Amino acid sequence: MREVYLDHNATTPVDPEVWEAMRPYLRERFGNPSSVHQWGREARLAVEEAREQVAALLGAADPQEIVFTSSGSEADNLALKGIALANQERGNHIITSQIEHSAIIKTCHSLEKLGFRVTYLPVDRDGLVDPEAVRAAITDQTILISIMHANNEIGTIQPIEEIGAIAREHGIPFHTDAVQTVGKLPLTVRSLPIDLLSLSGHKLYAPKGIGALYIRRQSGVKMHSLISGGHQERSRRAGTENVPGIVALGKACEIARQEMATEVKRLEALRNKLEEGMLARIPHIRRNGHPVKRLPSTLHVSFLYIKGEALVVRLDLEGIGVSTGSACSTGSPEPSHVLTALGLTPEEIQGSVRWSLGKGNSEEDIDYVLEVLPPIVQQMREMSPLTPAI
Repeated sequence: MREVYLDHNATTPVDPEVWEAMRPYLRERFGNPSSVHQWGREARLAVEEAREQVAALLGAADPQEIVFTSSGSEADNLALKGIALANQERGNHIITSQIEHSAIIKTCHSLEKLGFRVTYLPVDRDGLVDPEAVRAAITDQTILISIMHANNEIGTIQPIEEIGAIAREHGIPFHTDAVQTVGKLPLTVRSLPIDLLSLSGHKLYAPKGIGALYIRRQSGVKMHSLISGGHQERSRRAGTENVPGIVALGKACEIARQEMATEVKRLEALRNKLEEGMLARIPHIRRNGHPVKRLPSTLHVSFLYIKGEALVVRLDLEGIGVSTGSACSTGSPEPSHVLTALGLTPEEIQGSVRWSLGKGNSEEDIDYVLEVLPPIVQQMREMSPLTPAI
């Protein structure tokens, strides 16, 4: 049976070159980067080289603007809580959107319990935030704006340049969760009005357990450290550095920088083939998210009259790996907050499936999916009590 993994927005396999780069730092080069002897110096050099590689992919002006974390979620927490707690004397208002990753939404909820006010901006049917809605939400108490670069479920890309320009016009720090775009789309923070940006290693073929937060040095933002301890990461994030993970992230960023231009076009062609094939072969489906402003690797589809979870299970039996949405929301009894914010009907939400492609996918994979999927959907609809006389 053919195996086709189409859940790269949840996680990616470790690239073989990334594995080879990090492997020595698990055993032979095991030093603590804070130690002054040769073992420590060797580890420190590796960490700083990786910092340069991450900065190069982002187009950052200074490698020291990169702060290594354990994940994208920690980077989001550090950005939001770090700025909120350090700037309480200036204000207590934060602006974000209704479709952010749970690492942002739940962090905002926790800050609300501490007395902060949060405005959750709505989106349109395609999942776009209106920049003018951001402008209208700003008050003299606003201390941070956080809008994701691209949504992890539907793939819609937000107008972060316009939103960041509005934030800069008002002197408000602007953060973007770019976990789903770093390594997938060209991004030059040096020329964009972005003050903070989160990324995660396991979304771009590095291992789980490593992430980073970009903090623009020239923005002069005051940050509160969330972890007490040593002075690692310029006192932004205490704790002995995860050297193997950091080396892996650096290598993954170097590879992404080399391959991105061709990979974007290849994945977009595969995604379009998958989408067009579905629309041609399967009735009563709809694509969710913006038709143009979206990740080249992501397709989100609602299959009416069946349940998405059941379809995921059936496809798994055929060797095809997909998901109904964010892996971080798996097990939650609540419908997707992203799809709810788009205004989808309960039927559209329950039949939704996310398809996210990556480096390992080929045209043969898409052909296999388009061969297997239509009869499965038809059979499920024939057995479903949700199906009307169609």
